Parts: sequence; C-alpha cells; structure tokens
Amino acid sequence: MAKKQDEAKLKILAAGDIHGDRGLAERLAEQAQKEKVDLVILCGDLTFREQSTEGIVGPFVKRKEKVLLIPGNHETVATADFLAELYGAKNLHGYAVKYKDVGIFGAGGANIGLFRIPEDEIYGLLKKGHQKITDLKKKIMVTHVHPSGSKMERFTKFFPGSTGVKKAIDTFKPDILLCSHVHEAEGIEEMIGQTKVINVGRKGKIIEL
Repeated sequence: MAKKQDEAKLKILAAGDIHGDRGLAERLAEQAQKEKVDLVILCGDLTFREQSTEGIVGPFVKRKEKVLLIPGNHETVATADFLAELYGAKNLHGYAVKYKDVGIFGAGGANIGLFRIPEDEIYGLLKKGHQKITDLKKKIMVTHVHPSGSKMERFTKFFPGSTGVKKAIDTFKPDILLCSHVHEAEGIEEMIGQTKVINVGRKGKIIEL
C-alpha cells in the first residue's frame, strides 16, 4: 500500500531567477530528466530586463518535460505568455492546473521592479486561480515574490515581502508556496501557518507532494 501511495506523488523540479542564463537552464533541464520529474515549475525572472529570452524554456521542452511558468519582476506577462505559447508551456499567472491530485495556482510579478503590480492585484490573481481548484485537497501556490513577515525578508533591505501573497497564504492555506526573487535567501524553507514556504532559487529544488 505504501508503495502505491509513493507512486501517486507528484514530483516537481522548481527553480527561479534564471535571468537568461542558458547554461543554467540546460543544467536544470538535465536534472529534471535525471530525476524523472512529472513537472517543471519556473518561478519568474526568466529573463534579465526582458532580454535573453532564447534557450530558457526550450531545454526543458526538448527533453519532453511539462513546464509551468510565471513572470517575475524582470519580464512582463506578455513575455511570459509569448514563451509559454512558443514552447507549449503554461503561464500560471492568474490561472490554475491540476496534475494527479494536486492543484497548482499562481501569480507572477512583484511589488517592486520592472513588472510591478499592486498588492491587491497579486492577491486577486491568486484568488482567481484558486477558485478553479477549491475541491482539491493538495495545493501548491506559485509566486515570484516572497510573503511579508517571512524569514526571506531578513536577507534583503531592498525587496519587501508581499502582503498580497501573505493574505493568500492565510486565506487559501496551500500546502506549499514556491517562490524565488531574493537570491540571497535561496533554499530557505519555513512554515507560515499550515503552508511550507520554499525559496527554490537558481539551483532548483525537488519537491514531492
């Protein structure tokens, strides 16, 4: 019985802040293939100031990986939509998907940077996505920016946490929040209420749920 339960888990490679680094994208894609993940999630800042869009999503698709992505604060929703459409990926910005028995919803952008959106809009986009998966017991929320009041805020004086993301955690209580944004906080994990918050960073993180 335990073996069947393990086989039913969703295995994810999540990473963020690639910033146009083709070599990094290739290494992450190789890791995804080696680990035999079900899904790859890219948590924003795929580019550096809207530049270097080539070779970021392609390496994953070439290896037949399923890719979900969101924009960060270095690219617009339009750029994320372009990359998603070009490579057959899914832009989670304000949307949700279901894999196995896990609902995944998200919102990109941040409260600071080139692609800056208000806190109430961040929350509204997360609410919109969550409405599509309310009946599922297991849920993963994907954002670029970290929540306010988190440990990640201690690693930076320039990037405040998002009150919109924090409100979404308190309201929707996802099992996991995947984010990036603060490079210095890469790999940090903490519990906020019932939610495990993970800064997946550039090196990437394997998550099973």
